[in-house]
Parts: sequence; C-alpha cells; structure tokens
Amino acid sequence: MNLEADRRRGTFPGAAAIRQTGRLYALALDVVRCIPKRPFQFREFVQQFWFIASVSILPTALVAIPFGGVIALHVGSLTTQIGAQSFTGAASVLAIIQQASPIVTALLIAGAGGSAMCADLGSRTIREEIAAMEVLGVNPVQRLVVPRVLAAMAVAVFLNGMVSVVGVLGGYFFNVVMQDGTPGAYLASFSALAQLPDLWISELKALIFGFVAGVVAAYRGLNPAPGPKGVGDAVNQSVVITFLLLFGVNLVLTTLYLQLVPPKGM
Repeated sequence: MNLEADRRRGTFPGAAAIRQTGRLYALALDVVRCIPKRPFQFREFVQQFWFIASVSILPTALVAIPFGGVIALHVGSLTTQIGAQSFTGAASVLAIIQQASPIVTALLIAGAGGSAMCADLGSRTIREEIAAMEVLGVNPVQRLVVPRVLAAMAVAVFLNGMVSVVGVLGGYFFNVVMQDGTPGAYLASFSALAQLPDLWISELKALIFGFVAGVVAAYRGLNPAPGPKGVGDAVNQSVVITFLLLFGVNLVLTTLYLQLVPPKGM
C-alpha cells in the first residue's frame, strides 16, 4: 500500500532519476527544435567554438600520441605472436580511427569544454540571469544553449580528424621504430582493409558525442542546486553523466555499423 501511494505521488524509488532523464531528453529535443529558428546567434557560436577549441586542442593532441602508441604496441605484439605482422597497420589504424579517436575527442570536449560550459550556465542560473531572460521573453535555449551545443559538435568533428592523424602517426612511429615493423607493410595493410565508411562512422560518432556532451553540460548548468557549491556539483555531475552516455552511445553505434556495413576483404 505504501509503495502504491508513493507511485501516485511520484516519490517511488527511482522517480527522481526518471524525471531528470525525461528533462534531459526534453532539453535535447528543444535544442534540435530551436536550431533552425531565427535569429541564429552566430557571434555567440564563433566565441564558443574558439573557446572550446582553445581549451581542448592541446590536451587532445597530447592524449592522442600515447593512445595511438599503446594501441600500436599491443596490436603489434599480438600480431607478432600469431605470425600476422603484415596486418599490424590495418588493425591499429582501424582501431584508432573507429574507436579511439572519437572517444578521446569526446572525453576531452566533455572534460574541458563541457565543464566550462556547465559552470558558465550554472553561474548565470544562480544569479537569476536565466530567469530574467525568460521574463523578458527571450528563450535561453535558443539564445545560450544552441550556440554552445553546435560549437561543441563542430569542435568535436575537427578535433576528431586531428586525433586520427596524430594517433596514426604515433602508432606508425611506435610500430616501425620501436617494434622494427616494416613501413611498407604497415601502410599497405591499412589501404587493403580500410574503407571510406570507417572514416564516416568516426566523424558521425564525434558529431553525436559533441551533441551529447553539449546537451548534458547545458542541462546541468541550467539546473544546479542553489549556491556556488551547487554549480561545482553540477559540473562534476555533467562530466560523469557525459562519460556514461558516451560509452553507451558508442556501443550502439559500433554495433549498428558492424551489422550494416560489410567488412572489406583482402
């Protein structure tokens, strides 16, 4: 009886999590709905694009080098054990482009750009600037959230290309120089097994991951607990929630890609 009463009042276990999830998806739909609306805040978009890129580009490049090196070393060691050294290039490069590159890009965007975005919106919320905009008839989603989400998506796509290049070069160096691999075999195996959809799925992942990171950061920034401590907690929560969602979305996209796109044969 008590459980049934809690259900009627909306206070049953897990009700708060369900409400928060629904509000997050509602904000995502509002962002999609407001993207084609005018006026578009182009200046805000450019400012946010430059800010997110400036705080993310160097850490992303520094992370991409050891990430590509670790993948190349592990793959090279495994292929050596099974006598398939000629496929080291294809395995390591495909792993970097399809999986490592968009994940690294999204994690750095969420950790650097997303946290700053959440802190900015959170400080505006606790100062009641968001409420003042709503009183004046200004839609805060269209004015503040949409430019930031689009900027995160655009930066994610560009950084994904940079990470792919840096990661592949790092993997090439570690495999050829440190494991005495053959440069010709490294490149030939990649060109023999790789295909253009591998690059498209990588960029699509980066685009979707940037959207997820931007929406989660904006949602937590618009709904912090009162006070400066609430803003700090919202920043931490936005990063953690983004990480969890990214790995779940990556699993879904990878499964769909492997089922729909046939692998290229030798």
